Amino acid sequence: MEQPYVIFSDISADIPAAYAQENDIRFISMRYTLGEEDRVCAGIEEEEVLKRFYDGQRGGDLTRTSQISPQIYMDIFGPVLKEGTDILYLSLSSGLSSTYQSSCLAADQLGEKFPDREIVCVDSLAATGGMGLLLEAAVQNRREGMTISENGRWLEENRLRVCHWFMVEDLMYLKRGGRVSAATAMVGSALNIRPVLKIEEDGTLKNFSKARGTKRALHSLVEYYASASDKEPGERVYILHADSPENADYLVGKVKEINPQCSITKMMLSPIIGAHTGPGMCAVVHFGRR
Repeated sequence: MEQPYVIFSDISADIPAAYAQENDIRFISMRYTLGEEDRVCAGIEEEEVLKRFYDGQRGGDLTRTSQISPQIYMDIFGPVLKEGTDILYLSLSSGLSSTYQSSCLAADQLGEKFPDREIVCVDSLAATGGMGLLLEAAVQNRREGMTISENGRWLEENRLRVCHWFMVEDLMYLKRGGRVSAATAMVGSALNIRPVLKIEEDGTLKNFSKARGTKRALHSLVEYYASASDKEPGERVYILHADSPENADYLVGKVKEINPQCSITKMMLSPIIGAHTGPGMCAVVHFGRR
């Protein structure tokens, strides 16, 4: 008889809180700072909390995040394994964080303590709403009777179908994270340049296009969606924004024009990713041809 298993992710994933609760998706919390304030993101944050976060960034508060240590995984996974339940864990891309490596180290140690239990750690090679799409798929796979190993294998075989197209308003946040050079950030800011970025097949971030001004950058996101999407009925699309609701609504409308039968989730970006992209960021995330 197949053992029951639960689905975990770290809180860098963006997915509707109600969906996560209804389907028992559990999260590993992550720490972040806003100015001098140290905070813990333990679940999907409410919009009021997120708005205060992005208002803080606009006011000059520096933001940082902390990595998840192997010990944190052991502390959270251990009691679940002790109850006799296996764990399927989906991590933030290894190209952006060390969470996957930490989870594997913890899984190895816990495997010695609980040899009859199974922990399957999957590197999403994705972020934010891309992880949301994969989590939705993992839930559906479990509902349809996939074993934990089959589900993990499906996620690994399909993770490169997730397309992330996004733009940022302030290049200085990418500069602090080492994503662009100081010179590029200064010149881009002076010329009102909006970089358009994607997540590569190795899970790293790539600045692959640029546009003069926000509207042109948003139009680029729509064009990339149109070229990469299969436009199937019921297609799931995530529109993420860092407290930029009008731009997000524009993207929703344009995506709906391209595929009227798609299903869109629009939500604000979590502070874990937003700490590195800054306010005003917008993204279109979907399954397609990356």
